Amino acid sequence: MSVEETPLQRIVVDFSENRIALAGLALLVLVLLIALLAPLISPQNPYDLAQLDVMDSRLPPGSGTSAGMTYWLGTDDQGRDMLSAIFYGLRTSIFVGVASTLAALAIGLGLGLMAAYFGGLLDALIMRLADIQLSFPAILIALVLLAVLGQGVDKIIFALVAVQWAYYARTVRASALVERRKEYIEAATGLALSHARIVFRHLLPNCLPPLMVVATVQVASAIALEATLSFLGLGLPITEPSLGLLISNGFTYMLSGKYWISFFPGIALLATIVSINLVADQLRDVLNPRLQT
Repeated sequence: MSVEETPLQRIVVDFSENRIALAGLALLVLVLLIALLAPLISPQNPYDLAQLDVMDSRLPPGSGTSAGMTYWLGTDDQGRDMLSAIFYGLRTSIFVGVASTLAALAIGLGLGLMAAYFGGLLDALIMRLADIQLSFPAILIALVLLAVLGQGVDKIIFALVAVQWAYYARTVRASALVERRKEYIEAATGLALSHARIVFRHLLPNCLPPLMVVATVQVASAIALEATLSFLGLGLPITEPSLGLLISNGFTYMLSGKYWISFFPGIALLATIVSINLVADQLRDVLNPRLQT
């Protein structure tokens, strides 16, 4: 007698059968480990002034110092080790991306469920707010908010939440409307169960699969948007390292041949976004087998 696979077992099997997705997952795990362990594995703290020497500024990759330290990816204009700066930048960029996605997911999930379950005027109001938000480019809204709020991790997370919540609200509402008309919801309503129990016990679990894919993609989108805003000088301050800020710091030196100051952070940003998108694509195929080719 065969044993039915659990969702986790199915995900493991599908990832193991797709080499590209498995490579993306391995790369993503590596990136997350580097971000988590950055203070422990970095050769130096690039934002501790006591560890920096201005004489080591703009050294090419592979340069060594009299102290015996080797800058494998070179240094920037302030003498910071680029490898260490990238490790710390990954830490900040991933934190901002994950934190903003979770906050936007919580808001969008709650609003989308209420809109689908209660309908009527509440549904119309929430969806019109989502339509208004989605009618403007995300980066434009974020630029306006940051111009008013200023720089800072908390402020850029707030701006990213403001441009993301509508995606989740519309996704949840669409899924919840389908589930709302099914017999098990009608039976729960007929048994006079509370609204909270019907929504969180019966409706919510069946709306989660599409949200997992959207949330994974939005993490990559949030990281890319934060990098863009930091590159433009409206994201994180210089005291809060991020990959976008590192790319911006080296952009003025590109034409003078100091390519490594922007190039290596750009590669790290690209690897992070690509790995997340590869994992999201495979999750989409696992959760909706009809999309598999």
